[in-house]
Amino acid sequence: MKSTNINTIRTPMLRPLVAALACLPLTFGFAYAQEKKDEKTHAAAELKYQAGGSPLASEAMHQNINPKAPAMTQAEFEIGKQIYFQRCAGCHGVLRKGATGKALTPDITLEKGTDYLKVFIAYGSPAGMPNWGTSGDLSEKEVDLMARYIQQEPPTPPEFGMKEMLATWKDIIPPSKRPTKKMNKYNIANIFSTTLRDSGEVALIDGDTKKIINIVKTGYAVHISRISASGRYLYVIGRDARLNLIDLWMEKPDNVAEIKVGLEARSVETSKFKGYEDKFAVAGSYWPPQYVLMEGDSLKPLKIVSTRGMTVDNEYHPEPRVASIVASHYHPEFVINAKETGKIMMVNYSDLNNLKVTTLDAAKFLHDGGFDSTGRYFLVAANASNKIAVVDTKEDKMAAIVEVGKTPHPGRGANFVHPKFGPVWATSHLGDETISMIGTDPVKHKAQAWKVVDTIKGQGGGSLFIKTHPKSKNLWVDTPLHPDAKISQSVAVFDINNFGKGFEVLPIGEWSGLGDGAKRIVQPEYNIAGDEVWFSVWSAKDKESAIVIVDDKTRKLKKVIRDPKLITPTGKFNVNNTQHDVY
Repeated sequence: MKSTNINTIRTPMLRPLVAALACLPLTFGFAYAQEKKDEKTHAAAELKYQAGGSPLASEAMHQNINPKAPAMTQAEFEIGKQIYFQRCAGCHGVLRKGATGKALTPDITLEKGTDYLKVFIAYGSPAGMPNWGTSGDLSEKEVDLMARYIQQEPPTPPEFGMKEMLATWKDIIPPSKRPTKKMNKYNIANIFSTTLRDSGEVALIDGDTKKIINIVKTGYAVHISRISASGRYLYVIGRDARLNLIDLWMEKPDNVAEIKVGLEARSVETSKFKGYEDKFAVAGSYWPPQYVLMEGDSLKPLKIVSTRGMTVDNEYHPEPRVASIVASHYHPEFVINAKETGKIMMVNYSDLNNLKVTTLDAAKFLHDGGFDSTGRYFLVAANASNKIAVVDTKEDKMAAIVEVGKTPHPGRGANFVHPKFGPVWATSHLGDETISMIGTDPVKHKAQAWKVVDTIKGQGGGSLFIKTHPKSKNLWVDTPLHPDAKISQSVAVFDINNFGKGFEVLPIGEWSGLGDGAKRIVQPEYNIAGDEVWFSVWSAKDKESAIVIVDDKTRKLKKVIRDPKLITPTGKFNVNNTQHDVY
Protein backbone atom coordinates (compact mmCIF):
# COMPACT_ATOMS: atom_id res chain seq x y z
CA MET A 1 0.00 0.00 0.00
CA LYS A 2 1.37 3.38 -1.00
CA SER A 3 1.93 5.67 1.98
CA THR A 4 1.05 9.35 2.15
CA ASN A 5 3.50 11.98 3.30
CA ILE A 6 1.55 14.19 5.67
CA ASN A 7 3.68 17.20 4.82
CA THR A 8 2.61 17.00 1.17
CA ILE A 9 -1.03 17.57 2.05
CA ARG A 10 -1.91 21.02 0.77
CA THR A 11 -4.60 21.80 3.32
CA PRO A 12 -2.82 22.34 6.67
CA MET A 13 -5.94 21.75 8.75
CA LEU A 14 -6.30 18.22 7.36
CA ARG A 15 -2.74 17.18 8.28
CA PRO A 16 -3.52 16.33 11.92
CA LEU A 17 -6.66 14.53 10.76
CA VAL A 18 -4.76 12.33 8.37
CA ALA A 19 -2.03 11.78 10.94
CA ALA A 20 -4.57 10.61 13.48
CA LEU A 21 -6.32 8.47 10.88
CA ALA A 22 -3.03 6.81 10.00
CA CYS A 23 -2.65 5.69 13.62
CA LEU A 24 -5.90 3.75 13.52
CA PRO A 25 -5.83 -0.02 12.95
CA LEU A 26 -5.66 -1.18 9.37
CA THR A 27 -8.95 -2.98 9.82
CA PHE A 28 -10.58 0.42 10.28
CA GLY A 29 -9.67 1.26 6.71
CA PHE A 30 -11.32 -1.85 5.31
CA ALA A 31 -14.39 -1.42 7.48
CA TYR A 32 -14.55 2.25 6.57
CA ALA A 33 -14.39 1.45 2.87
CA GLN A 34 -17.24 -1.00 3.27
CA GLU A 35 -19.22 1.60 5.19
CA LYS A 36 -18.77 4.10 2.39
CA LYS A 37 -20.12 1.52 -0.01
CA ASP A 38 -23.08 0.80 2.23
CA GLU A 39 -23.88 4.50 2.61
CA LYS A 40 -24.78 4.59 -1.07
CA THR A 41 -27.76 2.41 -0.27
CA HIS A 42 -29.25 1.64 3.14
CA ALA A 43 -26.90 3.47 5.52
CA ALA A 44 -27.37 6.78 3.72
CA ALA A 45 -31.11 6.56 4.29
CA GLU A 46 -30.67 5.91 8.01
CA LEU A 47 -28.20 8.79 8.39
CA LYS A 48 -30.54 11.20 6.63
CA TYR A 49 -33.35 10.13 8.94
CA GLN A 50 -31.37 10.26 12.20
CA ALA A 51 -29.65 13.57 11.48
CA GLY A 52 -32.83 15.61 11.35
CA GLY A 53 -32.75 19.03 12.98
CA SER A 54 -34.17 19.83 16.40
CA PRO A 55 -36.24 22.93 17.28
CA LEU A 56 -34.01 23.25 20.35
CA ALA A 57 -31.33 24.86 18.16
CA SER A 58 -32.99 28.25 18.67
CA GLU A 59 -33.69 27.90 22.41
CA ALA A 60 -31.75 29.85 25.03
CA MET A 61 -29.74 27.42 27.16
CA HIS A 62 -27.53 27.49 30.21
CA GLN A 63 -23.84 27.32 29.29
CA ASN A 64 -21.29 25.94 31.74
CA ILE A 65 -17.78 26.48 30.36
CA ASN A 66 -15.46 23.56 31.08
CA PRO A 67 -12.02 24.93 32.08
CA LYS A 68 -10.36 21.72 30.88
CA ALA A 69 -11.82 22.01 27.39
CA PRO A 70 -10.25 23.82 24.42
CA ALA A 71 -11.02 27.53 24.37
CA MET A 72 -14.15 28.74 22.59
CA THR A 73 -15.61 32.19 22.21
CA GLN A 74 -19.26 32.73 23.06
CA ALA A 75 -19.96 33.22 19.34
CA GLU A 76 -18.24 29.92 18.48
CA PHE A 77 -20.19 28.15 21.21
CA GLU A 78 -23.49 29.42 19.80
CA ILE A 79 -22.54 28.22 16.31
CA GLY A 80 -21.57 24.84 17.76
CA LYS A 81 -24.91 24.60 19.57
CA GLN A 82 -26.78 25.38 16.34
CA ILE A 83 -24.89 22.72 14.39
CA TYR A 84 -25.25 20.15 17.16
CA PHE A 85 -29.04 20.49 17.40
CA GLN A 86 -29.44 20.63 13.64
CA ARG A 87 -27.21 17.64 12.89
CA CYS A 88 -26.35 15.59 15.97
CA ALA A 89 -28.97 15.68 18.73
CA GLY A 90 -31.23 13.14 17.01
CA CYS A 91 -28.57 10.44 17.47
CA HIS A 92 -26.56 11.55 20.50
CA GLY A 93 -29.31 13.15 22.61
CA VAL A 94 -29.98 16.64 23.90
CA LEU A 95 -27.63 16.18 26.87
CA ARG A 96 -25.15 14.16 24.78
CA LYS A 97 -25.75 11.12 27.05
CA GLY A 98 -26.19 8.91 23.99
CA ALA A 99 -29.26 7.54 22.24
CA THR A 100 -28.95 5.71 18.92
CA GLY A 101 -25.48 7.28 18.79
CA LYS A 102 -22.76 7.05 21.43
CA ALA A 103 -22.44 9.38 24.42
CA LEU A 104 -20.41 12.56 23.79
CA THR A 105 -20.01 13.87 27.32
CA PRO A 106 -16.75 15.62 28.36
CA ASP A 107 -15.53 12.68 30.45
CA ILE A 108 -15.28 10.81 27.13
CA THR A 109 -14.45 13.54 24.62
CA LEU A 110 -11.71 15.26 26.65
CA GLU A 111 -9.82 12.00 26.85
CA LYS A 112 -10.03 11.56 23.06
CA GLY A 113 -8.67 15.01 22.30
CA THR A 114 -9.35 17.52 19.54
CA ASP A 115 -7.35 15.90 16.72
CA TYR A 116 -8.92 12.49 17.31
CA LEU A 117 -12.43 13.98 17.37
CA LYS A 118 -11.78 15.94 14.18
CA VAL A 119 -10.97 12.69 12.38
CA PHE A 120 -14.25 11.09 13.27
CA ILE A 121 -16.32 14.19 12.62
CA ALA A 122 -14.67 14.68 9.23
CA TYR A 123 -14.43 11.06 8.08
CA GLY A 124 -17.17 9.23 9.98
CA SER A 125 -16.87 5.68 11.26
CA PRO A 126 -18.02 2.14 10.40
CA ALA A 127 -20.42 2.25 13.36
CA GLY A 128 -22.66 4.71 11.51
CA MET A 129 -21.18 8.15 12.21
CA PRO A 130 -21.69 10.32 9.08
CA ASN A 131 -18.62 11.72 7.32
CA TRP A 132 -19.62 15.32 7.95
CA GLY A 133 -16.36 16.80 6.66
CA THR A 134 -15.57 14.79 3.54
CA SER A 135 -19.22 14.87 2.47
CA GLY A 136 -19.10 18.67 2.37
CA ASP A 137 -21.83 19.10 5.00
CA LEU A 138 -19.35 20.77 7.37
CA SER A 139 -16.38 22.93 6.41
CA GLU A 140 -12.90 22.34 7.88
CA LYS A 141 -13.49 25.30 10.18
CA GLU A 142 -16.79 23.83 11.37
CA VAL A 143 -15.21 20.40 11.92
CA ASP A 144 -12.59 22.01 14.15
CA LEU A 145 -15.25 24.03 15.98
CA MET A 146 -17.41 20.94 16.64
CA ALA A 147 -14.42 18.95 17.91
CA ARG A 148 -13.91 21.67 20.52
CA TYR A 149 -17.63 22.14 21.20
CA ILE A 150 -18.28 18.53 22.24
CA GLN A 151 -15.48 18.79 24.82
CA GLN A 152 -17.46 21.53 26.59
CA GLU A 153 -20.17 20.78 29.14
CA PRO A 154 -23.46 20.24 27.24
CA PRO A 155 -25.73 23.28 27.42
CA THR A 156 -28.97 22.50 29.23
CA PRO A 157 -32.33 23.48 27.71
CA PRO A 158 -34.89 24.92 30.10
CA GLU A 159 -37.61 22.79 31.65
CA PHE A 160 -41.22 23.34 30.63
CA GLY A 161 -43.80 22.92 33.36
CA MET A 162 -47.40 23.88 34.13
CA LYS A 163 -46.62 27.59 34.43
CA GLU A 164 -44.96 27.68 31.00
CA MET A 165 -47.75 25.64 29.40
CA LEU A 166 -50.54 27.81 30.79
CA ALA A 167 -48.72 30.89 29.48
CA THR A 168 -48.99 29.49 25.93
CA TRP A 169 -52.52 28.08 26.19
CA LYS A 170 -55.08 29.77 23.92
CA ASP A 171 -58.74 28.85 24.19
CA ILE A 172 -59.45 30.65 20.91
CA ILE A 173 -63.11 29.66 20.70
CA PRO A 174 -64.29 28.18 24.02
CA PRO A 175 -66.35 24.98 23.81
CA SER A 176 -69.50 26.84 24.91
CA LYS A 177 -69.26 29.12 21.88
CA ARG A 178 -68.68 26.42 19.28
CA PRO A 179 -71.33 24.95 16.96
CA THR A 180 -73.76 22.46 18.48
CA LYS A 181 -74.06 20.66 15.15
CA LYS A 182 -72.06 20.30 11.92
CA MET A 183 -72.22 23.64 10.09
CA ASN A 184 -70.72 22.57 6.75
CA LYS A 185 -71.57 20.13 3.98
CA TYR A 186 -68.18 18.42 3.85
CA ASN A 187 -67.91 14.66 4.08
CA ILE A 188 -65.76 15.02 7.21
CA ALA A 189 -64.89 11.33 7.32
CA ASN A 190 -63.07 11.66 3.99
CA ILE A 191 -61.06 14.80 4.76
CA PHE A 192 -57.26 14.45 4.57
CA SER A 193 -55.18 16.40 7.12
CA THR A 194 -52.00 17.00 5.13
CA THR A 195 -48.79 18.20 6.77
CA LEU A 196 -47.15 21.16 5.02
CA ARG A 197 -43.85 20.57 6.74
CA ASP A 198 -41.78 23.69 6.17
CA SER A 199 -44.55 26.28 6.21
CA GLY A 200 -45.90 25.26 9.64
CA GLU A 201 -49.39 24.44 8.39
CA VAL A 202 -51.76 21.64 7.56
CA ALA A 203 -53.91 21.55 4.45
CA LEU A 204 -57.40 20.17 4.96
CA ILE A 205 -58.24 18.54 1.63
CA ASP A 206 -61.72 17.31 0.64
CA GLY A 207 -61.26 13.66 -0.36
CA ASP A 208 -64.42 13.76 -2.48
CA THR A 209 -63.79 16.91 -4.55
CA LYS A 210 -59.95 16.96 -4.17
CA LYS A 211 -60.20 20.67 -3.27
CA ILE A 212 -58.36 22.40 -0.43
CA ILE A 213 -60.87 23.35 2.29
CA ASN A 214 -58.51 25.43 4.40
CA ILE A 215 -54.82 25.98 5.15
CA VAL A 216 -54.52 26.04 8.96
CA LYS A 217 -51.57 27.57 10.84
CA THR A 218 -49.92 25.05 13.14
CA GLY A 219 -46.53 24.25 14.61
CA TYR A 220 -43.43 23.60 12.52
CA ALA A 221 -43.16 20.23 10.72
CA VAL A 222 -46.37 18.67 12.02
CA HIS A 223 -45.48 15.08 12.85
CA ILE A 224 -48.93 13.53 13.14
CA SER A 225 -52.63 14.33 13.01
CA ARG A 226 -55.03 12.48 15.30
CA ILE A 227 -58.84 12.42 15.34
CA SER A 228 -61.07 12.46 18.42
CA ALA A 229 -63.31 9.47 19.12
CA SER A 230 -66.36 11.38 17.86
CA GLY A 231 -64.63 12.37 14.62
CA ARG A 232 -65.24 16.06 15.33
CA TYR A 233 -61.85 17.26 16.54
CA LEU A 234 -58.52 17.10 14.76
CA TYR A 235 -55.34 17.31 16.87
CA VAL A 236 -52.05 18.21 15.14
CA ILE A 237 -48.67 18.51 16.82
CA GLY A 238 -45.52 20.11 15.41
CA ARG A 239 -41.94 19.23 16.16
CA ASP A 240 -41.72 22.54 18.00
CA ALA A 241 -44.27 21.07 20.50
CA ARG A 242 -47.07 23.38 19.40
CA LEU A 243 -50.38 21.51 19.59
CA ASN A 244 -53.44 22.75 17.68
CA LEU A 245 -57.07 21.68 18.01
CA ILE A 246 -59.17 22.05 14.85
CA ASP A 247 -62.99 21.87 14.94
CA LEU A 248 -64.22 20.07 11.81
CA TRP A 249 -67.86 21.07 12.53
CA MET A 250 -67.23 24.75 11.81
CA GLU A 251 -68.45 26.26 8.55
CA LYS A 252 -64.77 26.49 7.63
CA PRO A 253 -62.80 24.13 9.87
CA ASP A 254 -60.08 25.99 11.78
CA ASN A 255 -58.20 26.30 15.07
CA VAL A 256 -60.24 26.55 18.26
CA ALA A 257 -57.44 25.95 20.81
CA GLU A 258 -53.65 25.88 20.99
CA ILE A 259 -50.86 25.14 23.48
CA LYS A 260 -47.14 24.45 23.58
CA VAL A 261 -46.45 21.27 25.56
CA GLY A 262 -42.66 21.64 25.64
CA LEU A 263 -39.81 22.65 23.35
CA GLU A 264 -39.76 19.63 21.04
CA ALA A 265 -42.40 16.96 20.50
CA ARG A 266 -43.79 14.30 18.15
CA SER A 267 -46.94 12.68 19.56
CA VAL A 268 -50.57 13.34 20.51
CA GLU A 269 -53.62 11.15 21.11
CA THR A 270 -57.18 11.45 22.37
CA SER A 271 -59.27 9.28 24.73
CA LYS A 272 -61.38 6.71 22.89
CA PHE A 273 -62.64 4.29 25.54
CA LYS A 274 -66.45 4.17 25.93
CA GLY A 275 -67.60 6.92 28.27
CA TYR A 276 -64.45 8.99 27.76
CA GLU A 277 -64.89 9.99 24.12
CA ASP A 278 -63.33 13.42 23.48
CA LYS A 279 -62.80 13.94 27.23
CA PHE A 280 -58.99 13.86 27.40
CA ALA A 281 -56.00 14.42 25.15
CA VAL A 282 -52.38 13.55 25.83
CA ALA A 283 -49.20 14.86 24.20
CA GLY A 284 -45.67 13.58 24.65
CA SER A 285 -42.48 15.63 24.42
CA TYR A 286 -38.93 14.99 23.28
CA TRP A 287 -37.85 17.85 25.53
CA PRO A 288 -38.50 17.98 28.36
CA PRO A 289 -38.97 14.18 28.49
CA GLN A 290 -42.56 14.07 29.74
CA TYR A 291 -46.20 13.79 28.77
CA VAL A 292 -49.12 16.04 29.63
CA LEU A 293 -52.80 15.15 30.05
CA MET A 294 -55.25 17.83 28.92
CA GLU A 295 -58.95 18.55 28.54
CA GLY A 296 -59.90 17.06 25.20
CA ASP A 297 -62.05 19.94 23.96
CA SER A 298 -59.93 22.87 25.17
CA LEU A 299 -56.32 21.60 25.58
CA LYS A 300 -56.22 23.01 29.11
CA PRO A 301 -53.29 21.19 30.77
CA LEU A 302 -54.23 19.05 33.78
CA LYS A 303 -51.28 16.87 34.73
CA ILE A 304 -47.63 16.54 33.67
CA VAL A 305 -45.67 13.30 34.15
CA SER A 306 -41.90 12.89 33.64
CA THR A 307 -40.49 9.87 31.79
CA ARG A 308 -36.97 10.14 33.22
CA GLY A 309 -35.81 6.88 34.75
CA MET A 310 -34.21 3.49 34.20
CA THR A 311 -33.78 1.76 30.85
CA VAL A 312 -34.82 -1.85 30.24
CA ASP A 313 -31.19 -2.86 30.96
CA ASN A 314 -31.20 -0.95 34.27
CA GLU A 315 -29.20 2.17 33.41
CA TYR A 316 -30.50 5.62 34.33
CA HIS A 317 -31.41 7.84 31.37
CA PRO A 318 -32.08 11.57 31.79
CA GLU A 319 -34.07 12.18 28.59
CA PRO A 320 -36.33 9.33 27.43
CA ARG A 321 -38.20 11.00 24.60
CA VAL A 322 -41.90 10.20 24.17
CA ALA A 323 -41.99 8.77 20.69
CA SER A 324 -45.55 7.58 20.07
CA ILE A 325 -48.92 7.28 21.81
CA VAL A 326 -52.06 5.28 21.01
CA ALA A 327 -55.39 4.97 22.83
CA SER A 328 -56.47 1.57 24.14
CA HIS A 329 -59.81 0.14 23.00
CA TYR A 330 -60.04 -2.14 26.07
CA HIS A 331 -59.37 0.21 28.99
CA PRO A 332 -59.42 3.97 29.69
CA GLU A 333 -55.69 4.02 28.94
CA PHE A 334 -53.07 5.65 26.78
CA VAL A 335 -50.19 3.48 25.57
CA ILE A 336 -47.13 5.77 25.85
CA ASN A 337 -43.75 4.73 24.43
CA ALA A 338 -40.48 6.13 25.78
CA LYS A 339 -37.76 5.89 23.16
CA GLU A 340 -34.45 5.66 25.05
CA THR A 341 -35.59 3.56 28.02
CA GLY A 342 -37.59 1.05 25.99
CA LYS A 343 -40.44 1.37 28.49
CA ILE A 344 -44.11 1.21 27.51
CA MET A 345 -46.48 2.92 29.95
CA MET A 346 -50.15 1.99 30.14
CA VAL A 347 -51.52 5.23 31.60
CA ASN A 348 -55.03 4.91 33.07
CA TYR A 349 -56.83 8.25 32.79
CA SER A 350 -59.98 7.33 34.77
CA ASP A 351 -58.64 9.15 37.87
CA LEU A 352 -56.04 11.82 37.18
CA ASN A 353 -55.62 12.61 40.88
CA ASN A 354 -54.57 9.03 41.55
CA LEU A 355 -52.89 8.19 38.27
CA LYS A 356 -52.32 4.48 37.74
CA VAL A 357 -49.49 3.56 35.37
CA THR A 358 -48.53 -0.01 34.39
CA THR A 359 -44.99 -0.04 32.99
CA LEU A 360 -43.86 -2.75 30.59
CA ASP A 361 -40.28 -3.59 29.60
CA ALA A 362 -39.95 -3.75 25.81
CA ALA A 363 -36.73 -2.85 23.94
CA LYS A 364 -34.74 0.36 23.64
CA PHE A 365 -35.36 3.09 21.10
CA LEU A 366 -39.12 2.67 20.72
CA HIS A 367 -40.55 4.68 17.87
CA ASP A 368 -43.79 4.27 15.89
CA GLY A 369 -46.33 1.50 15.46
CA GLY A 370 -49.98 0.51 15.20
CA PHE A 371 -52.64 -2.00 16.16
CA ASP A 372 -53.29 -5.41 14.65
CA SER A 373 -56.57 -5.89 12.77
CA THR A 374 -58.49 -6.69 15.99
CA GLY A 375 -57.35 -3.56 17.82
CA ARG A 376 -56.16 -5.63 20.78
CA TYR A 377 -52.44 -5.91 20.09
CA PHE A 378 -50.21 -2.88 19.61
CA LEU A 379 -47.01 -3.45 17.61
CA VAL A 380 -44.29 -0.82 18.00
CA ALA A 381 -40.85 -0.59 16.40
CA ALA A 382 -37.80 -0.50 18.64
CA ASN A 383 -35.98 0.67 15.56
CA ALA A 384 -32.34 0.89 16.64
CA SER A 385 -32.72 -2.56 18.25
CA ASN A 386 -34.18 -4.06 15.05
CA LYS A 387 -37.19 -5.36 16.97
CA ILE A 388 -40.96 -5.08 17.10
CA ALA A 389 -42.51 -5.09 20.58
CA VAL A 390 -46.04 -6.53 20.84
CA VAL A 391 -48.33 -5.30 23.64
CA ASP A 392 -51.56 -7.05 24.67
CA THR A 393 -53.67 -3.98 25.54
CA LYS A 394 -56.47 -6.15 26.95
CA GLU A 395 -54.22 -7.87 29.50
CA ASP A 396 -51.74 -4.96 29.85
CA LYS A 397 -48.71 -7.15 29.30
CA MET A 398 -46.04 -7.87 26.71
CA ALA A 399 -47.06 -10.55 24.23
CA ALA A 400 -43.71 -10.82 22.42
CA ILE A 401 -40.59 -9.07 21.17
CA VAL A 402 -39.88 -10.00 17.56
CA GLU A 403 -36.59 -9.66 15.65
CA VAL A 404 -37.09 -8.06 12.23
CA GLY A 405 -34.91 -6.31 9.63
CA LYS A 406 -32.60 -3.31 10.05
CA THR A 407 -34.21 -0.21 11.56
CA PRO A 408 -37.93 -0.91 11.16
CA HIS A 409 -40.08 2.16 10.46
CA PRO A 410 -43.67 1.00 9.94
CA GLY A 411 -45.62 4.21 10.45
CA ARG A 412 -48.69 2.40 11.75
CA GLY A 413 -47.91 -0.73 9.76
CA ALA A 414 -50.16 -2.72 7.44
CA ASN A 415 -52.71 -5.41 8.35
CA PHE A 416 -53.80 -8.05 5.85
CA VAL A 417 -54.48 -11.77 5.48
CA HIS A 418 -51.47 -13.62 4.12
CA PRO A 419 -52.46 -16.34 1.60
CA LYS A 420 -50.49 -18.94 3.55
CA PHE A 421 -50.05 -17.71 7.14
CA GLY A 422 -53.31 -15.93 7.91
CA PRO A 423 -53.60 -12.47 9.54
CA VAL A 424 -50.31 -10.55 9.63
CA TRP A 425 -49.01 -7.07 10.41
CA ALA A 426 -46.16 -5.82 8.24
CA THR A 427 -43.34 -3.29 8.53
CA SER A 428 -40.80 -1.96 6.06
CA HIS A 429 -37.33 -0.73 7.06
CA LEU A 430 -35.06 2.27 6.88
CA GLY A 431 -31.91 0.16 6.94
CA ASP A 432 -32.60 -2.55 4.38
CA GLU A 433 -34.91 -3.45 1.51
CA THR A 434 -36.96 -6.07 3.36
CA ILE A 435 -40.60 -6.13 4.43
CA SER A 436 -41.24 -8.28 7.52
CA MET A 437 -44.64 -9.89 8.12
CA ILE A 438 -45.56 -10.91 11.67
CA GLY A 439 -48.39 -13.35 12.43
CA THR A 440 -51.06 -11.70 14.60
CA ASP A 441 -53.65 -14.44 15.27
CA PRO A 442 -52.81 -16.39 18.46
CA VAL A 443 -56.16 -18.22 18.35
CA LYS A 444 -56.61 -19.73 14.87
CA HIS A 445 -52.94 -19.46 13.78
CA LYS A 446 -51.16 -20.04 17.08
CA ALA A 447 -48.01 -21.53 15.50
CA GLN A 448 -47.48 -18.34 13.47
CA ALA A 449 -48.40 -15.81 16.17
CA TRP A 450 -45.74 -13.21 17.02
CA LYS A 451 -43.21 -14.62 14.58
CA VAL A 452 -41.87 -13.31 11.28
CA VAL A 453 -43.72 -15.67 8.95
CA ASP A 454 -42.61 -14.16 5.65
CA THR A 455 -39.97 -11.71 4.41
CA ILE A 456 -39.95 -10.14 0.95
CA LYS A 457 -37.69 -7.59 -0.71
CA GLY A 458 -38.77 -4.18 -1.94
CA GLN A 459 -36.93 -1.52 -3.94
CA GLY A 460 -34.42 -0.67 -1.22
CA GLY A 461 -33.89 0.86 2.19
CA GLY A 462 -35.06 4.30 3.22
CA SER A 463 -38.72 3.35 3.66
CA LEU A 464 -40.86 5.36 6.08
CA PHE A 465 -44.36 3.98 5.47
CA ILE A 466 -46.14 0.81 4.39
CA LYS A 467 -49.86 0.72 3.69
CA THR A 468 -52.85 -1.39 2.65
CA HIS A 469 -56.62 -1.36 3.27
CA PRO A 470 -59.18 -4.06 4.21
CA LYS A 471 -60.84 -3.62 0.81
CA SER A 472 -57.55 -3.75 -1.15
CA LYS A 473 -55.28 -6.51 -2.40
CA ASN A 474 -52.33 -4.15 -2.79
CA LEU A 475 -49.45 -3.50 -0.39
CA TRP A 476 -47.70 -0.15 -0.97
CA VAL A 477 -44.15 0.62 0.21
CA ASP A 478 -42.46 4.03 -0.10
CA THR A 479 -38.68 4.72 -0.10
CA PRO A 480 -38.36 8.53 0.24
CA LEU A 481 -34.97 8.44 1.98
CA HIS A 482 -33.22 6.15 -0.48
CA PRO A 483 -30.20 7.94 -2.03
CA ASP A 484 -31.10 6.88 -5.57
CA ALA A 485 -33.56 9.42 -7.02
CA LYS A 486 -35.26 6.80 -9.21
CA ILE A 487 -36.14 4.86 -6.09
CA SER A 488 -37.03 7.81 -3.83
CA GLN A 489 -39.30 9.23 -6.56
CA SER A 490 -41.29 6.03 -7.03
CA VAL A 491 -43.16 3.42 -4.98
CA ALA A 492 -43.32 -0.36 -4.98
CA VAL A 493 -46.66 -2.14 -4.94
CA PHE A 494 -47.18 -5.86 -4.25
CA ASP A 495 -50.12 -8.19 -4.87
CA ILE A 496 -50.95 -9.52 -1.40
CA ASN A 497 -52.22 -12.79 -2.89
CA ASN A 498 -49.06 -13.39 -4.93
CA PHE A 499 -45.89 -12.05 -3.34
CA GLY A 500 -43.89 -14.45 -5.49
CA LYS A 501 -44.29 -12.33 -8.60
CA GLY A 502 -42.45 -9.44 -6.97
CA PHE A 503 -43.38 -5.76 -7.03
CA GLU A 504 -44.43 -3.24 -9.63
CA VAL A 505 -42.76 0.16 -9.61
CA LEU A 506 -44.99 3.19 -10.17
CA PRO A 507 -43.24 6.47 -11.19
CA ILE A 508 -45.26 8.75 -8.93
CA GLY A 509 -42.74 11.60 -9.19
CA GLU A 510 -42.95 11.51 -12.97
CA TRP A 511 -46.75 11.33 -12.89
CA SER A 512 -46.84 14.50 -10.77
CA GLY A 513 -45.73 16.56 -13.79
CA LEU A 514 -43.46 18.70 -11.61
CA GLY A 515 -40.20 20.19 -12.79
CA ASP A 516 -36.97 20.28 -10.80
CA GLY A 517 -36.97 19.12 -7.20
CA ALA A 518 -36.33 16.15 -4.95
CA LYS A 519 -39.86 14.81 -5.53
CA ARG A 520 -39.53 12.23 -2.76
CA ILE A 521 -42.64 10.06 -2.57
CA VAL A 522 -43.86 9.61 0.97
CA GLN A 523 -46.74 8.05 2.92
CA PRO A 524 -49.36 6.22 0.92
CA GLU A 525 -52.78 6.90 2.49
CA TYR A 526 -56.16 5.49 1.47
CA ASN A 527 -59.44 7.34 1.15
CA ILE A 528 -62.47 6.19 3.13
CA ALA A 529 -63.69 3.88 0.36
CA GLY A 530 -60.34 2.13 0.04
CA ASP A 531 -60.26 2.59 -3.74
CA GLU A 532 -57.76 5.49 -3.93
CA VAL A 533 -54.21 5.83 -2.64
CA TRP A 534 -52.82 9.33 -2.03
CA PHE A 535 -49.08 10.06 -2.19
CA SER A 536 -47.16 13.17 -1.21
CA VAL A 537 -44.59 14.37 -3.75
CA TRP A 538 -42.21 16.10 -1.35
CA SER A 539 -39.73 18.62 -2.73
CA ALA A 540 -37.84 21.50 -1.11
CA LYS A 541 -39.57 24.58 0.27
CA ASP A 542 -38.58 26.64 -2.78
CA LYS A 543 -39.72 23.97 -5.25
CA GLU A 544 -43.21 22.93 -6.28
CA SER A 545 -44.71 19.86 -4.59
CA ALA A 546 -47.94 17.96 -5.18
CA ILE A 547 -50.34 15.20 -4.14
CA VAL A 548 -50.72 12.29 -6.57
CA ILE A 549 -53.81 10.07 -6.38
CA VAL A 550 -53.71 6.53 -7.79
CA ASP A 551 -56.62 4.19 -8.54
CA ASP A 552 -55.97 1.27 -6.19
CA LYS A 553 -57.58 -1.35 -8.43
CA THR A 554 -55.96 -0.40 -11.75
CA ARG A 555 -52.76 1.16 -10.29
CA LYS A 556 -53.22 3.99 -12.80
CA LEU A 557 -52.92 7.73 -12.25
CA LYS A 558 -56.25 9.25 -11.26
CA LYS A 559 -55.56 12.83 -10.16
CA VAL A 560 -52.76 15.29 -9.39
CA ILE A 561 -53.42 18.06 -6.87
CA ARG A 562 -51.10 21.03 -7.52
CA ASP A 563 -51.33 24.32 -5.68
CA PRO A 564 -48.70 26.91 -4.68
CA LYS A 565 -49.96 26.57 -1.10
CA LEU A 566 -48.94 22.89 -0.96
CA ILE A 567 -45.48 23.57 0.47
CA THR A 568 -43.47 20.44 1.31
CA PRO A 569 -46.42 18.07 1.88
CA THR A 570 -45.47 14.94 3.82
CA GLY A 571 -47.88 13.03 6.09
CA LYS A 572 -51.55 12.72 5.13
CA PHE A 573 -54.16 11.45 7.57
CA ASN A 574 -57.62 10.44 6.38
CA VAL A 575 -60.14 11.24 9.12
CA ASN A 576 -62.03 7.94 9.00
CA ASN A 577 -58.95 5.72 8.74
CA THR A 578 -57.12 7.56 11.52
CA GLN A 579 -60.19 7.64 13.76
CA HIS A 580 -60.86 3.90 13.42
CA ASP A 581 -57.25 2.59 13.11
CA VAL A 582 -57.73 1.39 9.55
CA TYR A 583 -54.36 0.45 8.06
